[in-house]
Amino acid sequence: MSDAVILYDADCGFCRTAVARVLAWDRAGRLRSVPLQSTEADRLLPGLAPDEKMASWHLVIGGQVHSGGAAAAPLLRLLPGGRPLASVLAALPGMTDRAYRLVARNRDGVGRLVGARCAVPARRDGEGRA
Repeated sequence: MSDAVILYDADCGFCRTAVARVLAWDRAGRLRSVPLQSTEADRLLPGLAPDEKMASWHLVIGGQVHSGGAAAAPLLRLLPGGRPLASVLAALPGMTDRAYRLVARNRDGVGRLVGARCAVPARRDGEGRA
């Protein structure tokens, strides 16, 4: 079993589509996905309040939790051909986080572009529930 886990909002069509595409890219099978709504997510994200848990997607690698935009570079390092882009994103963490928050806040509209609508409302504080 992989020790790299993507935790995502199973109620969000955009999130399900994004995770499916990442898993398809992961030809070596290094990743597995777990819905944030599961008891396994509670075990993988100890100490996170339910609102914190649902506020973004998370990547857990060997017990270390990466959330939101900060999870993008570590995820890309695991994917074939992803290291160059991971290096760019790691060098620009503020921009990566802002881009993540922009997509999360607008995931219904972004989802329409990829054929996966999200009926889950964004949070009022500007953080998207992802």
